[in-house]
Amino acid sequence: MSKTILTVDDSPSIRNVVRMTLQEAGYTVIEGFDGQDGLEKATANHVDAIIVDQNMPRLDGIGMIRALRQHPNGQGVPIVVLSTESEDNLKQQARDAGALGWMVKPFTQDKLLAVIRKVVGA
Repeated sequence: MSKTILTVDDSPSIRNVVRMTLQEAGYTVIEGFDGQDGLEKATANHVDAIIVDQNMPRLDGIGMIRALRQHPNGQGVPIVVLSTESEDNLKQQARDAGALGWMVKPFTQDKLLAVIRKVVGA
């Protein structure tokens, strides 16, 4: 059975690259266009992992993680932040909110797949 990954980013081009990379590797992908949309999709669907941008309208990545961790469907789902930001204080805030890891854009497809395989155990 295919693992389902939710990717949340306000950049259509980033969502496209992530979606194509994951689908080619056999994953099912759900896309969210901002933090609020991502939160709604994460709570309405079973997902095996989430990739979330930090800087988005309506709800940023850390805000989405915090809100999701308060919801029963958000417990235990691995979350990786994928952002142009790389400050240690933001990474710490993300960990404190419940993120498992942080990747910096730009990224390679191989790196993305390695991280996803690690967090979903496949």
